[in-house]
Amino acid sequence: MYDRIKGFRDFYPGKMAARRATIDTLEDTARGYGFREIGTPALERAEMWTDKSGDDIVEELYSFEDQGGRHVTLTPELTPTVARMVVAKQQELSKPIKWFSTRPFWRYEQVQQGRQREFYQTNVDIFGSSEPEADAEILAWAADALTNLGLTDEHFEFRISHRDILGGVLETYDADVDIDDAIRAVDKSDKLSTAEYHDLLIGAGLTAEQAVEFDELVAGGDLEAVRAFADTDRVDAAVDNLQHVLEAADDFGAREYCTISLETARGLDYYTGVVFECFDSAGEVSRSIFGGGRYDDLIESFGGQPTPAVGVAPGHATLALLCQRAGVWPDEEVTTDYYVLQIGDTRTEASRITRELRERGHVVETDVAGRSFGSQLNYADSINAETVVIAGEQDLANDEVTIKDMNSGDQMQVPVEEFPGEYERPTFADFDS
Repeated sequence: MYDRIKGFRDFYPGKMAARRATIDTLEDTARGYGFREIGTPALERAEMWTDKSGDDIVEELYSFEDQGGRHVTLTPELTPTVARMVVAKQQELSKPIKWFSTRPFWRYEQVQQGRQREFYQTNVDIFGSSEPEADAEILAWAADALTNLGLTDEHFEFRISHRDILGGVLETYDADVDIDDAIRAVDKSDKLSTAEYHDLLIGAGLTAEQAVEFDELVAGGDLEAVRAFADTDRVDAAVDNLQHVLEAADDFGAREYCTISLETARGLDYYTGVVFECFDSAGEVSRSIFGGGRYDDLIESFGGQPTPAVGVAPGHATLALLCQRAGVWPDEEVTTDYYVLQIGDTRTEASRITRELRERGHVVETDVAGRSFGSQLNYADSINAETVVIAGEQDLANDEVTIKDMNSGDQMQVPVEEFPGEYERPTFADFDS
């Protein structure tokens, strides 16, 4: 007997049915916006991460040397992969490039609520537009995807900020501030005590007094107060851009879900502009549901032409927690439209009925294990069959089949040539007259 590896999950049919319904909603919403599906490899060169983050990141990767002597890793995120793909065919691709995909990723990290070592995301990205409308469309897709799942503004909020606001404010201090370290401190602030947070800011180069001042300014979330404090072109441009994105989001129907939160920083260094995270409004899910933002420099850093980009990546584990809390998670059960039950030597006619029902797009099962009548009926009940079609030797001798409604238990005989006949979805009710 082998144990499942820690941090990896099995999805049995009922749970997988709920996950599939959720994934279909996310992807169908993306298709409605004109995003096109892509497929990406599970394995990439580890240098795609170590070159930018240093060799220490290997501890967080599922990396190894393959038989060809290459240092490779199971992909921990999608953004570098899609950046590589854009660079490879940059001149051939029509702009803007709008892509989505759903797939697993792997990170060797501590297992906790909503975080596994193998995890699934639906990534949605736009390449080739620096306009606020591109950021707003990502926000609108995320809002529509969540509301299409049955969630409302009572269940989630988008906390939105701009990396250049934080960077521009930090630049105004005389101290030799490590801006990236300070922004990473902001990203961790909601998980730290005030003293711990200030210590990180001091470690990044601020004085104790400046750490307090910076904390209060950022926590206030007042864009005009930030503009007045910094009084720099960088901060002016960032505030204007964030306001323009929010105006576009209003037109696109997503503004009601957005809250300005300058403490939202996103820890990854490749973010360059607007960033946002989705949170459970009730605070019952302990971490962000998902996040996204603008990463205008990444394509160029991979050897491509300067290409602005913005995207988002809902994680399915945390999204499931939110849907479950809100009571909109799909039922974790399999469903079946028809079960064709065979009694005796009736395979030929039972198979004909099964084929015709399947050709009309229905989920249909029939016996493939030579079971008794009772066993087949119990099985039909276990797979939540809506209708059972009984093809018995005596029925067929009378040119009939029996139709049984599994919810009510009612059943009746109908002429075999009339089933399924001209009906697109024949049920007991169609013959009960």
